[in-house]
Amino acid sequence: MRSALTALGIIIGVGIRMAIGAAAGALGAHVIGDAFGWPTHVSTNAVLIATGFVGSIGIFFGFYPASKAASLDPINALRYE
Repeated sequence: MRSALTALGIIIGVGIRMAIGAAAGALGAHVIGDAFGWPTHVSTNAVLIATGFVGSIGIFFGFYPASKAASLDPINALRYE
């Protein structure tokens, strides 16, 4: 139960950081565009593609090492060489 709550907290924290980063990025694009007179538009498709790309990288680099570690013998994995 405790590990499930820890995982839920991590997921919520990552989601909040992603939402804040997306809002800050869109706001930054509009502020810089207004300062230099550039037309800016942050499309929903770009946000979705970026979120999917970053999410897939995070999932891969999170689960791949964990699956390799889970397949190791605990005695050999903890032994200091």
